[in-house]
Amino acid sequence: MKHLFARFATKISEWAGKPVIFILALTAVIIWAALGPVFDYSETWQLVINTGTTIITFLMVFVLQNAQTRDTRAIQAKLNEIILTSHAENRFIGIENLDEEELKRLDELVAKAAKGRGETEACRVSEDLKAVVPKKEELRKRRASAKPAKQK
Repeated sequence: MKHLFARFATKISEWAGKPVIFILALTAVIIWAALGPVFDYSETWQLVINTGTTIITFLMVFVLQNAQTRDTRAIQAKLNEIILTSHAENRFIGIENLDEEELKRLDELVAKAAKGRGETEACRVSEDLKAVVPKKEELRKRRASAKPAKQK
């Protein structure tokens, strides 16, 4: 069932992102607006567009979120592989699990290092990173505690 929904979500998100679908949606709104005088701008006339757009939006949130989450996980796995096979700091693996404050601090430190203030500055920033980015063991513990326990 999971694979079926994943394939469905991927196809729908690809389909919904096409220009022709936008044009169809715009055409539907134009037709609805043009029918306003025919229906004397009644509450039913307004309810048609409100109900239709609400239902479509509600369902698309779940479909698009599923597709985006899978894409994000795939990108994260690729980035982790690049980190592992390069001379990059392995501590960056799993930083997506940091809290907002830790990510902000890490962003500041990386931006500081990117300014290229010489090797001494880069070494100091690398040491600062070790203080901000938890070790892999700590990240594993965080992930394990964040996952709900499986019910038997």
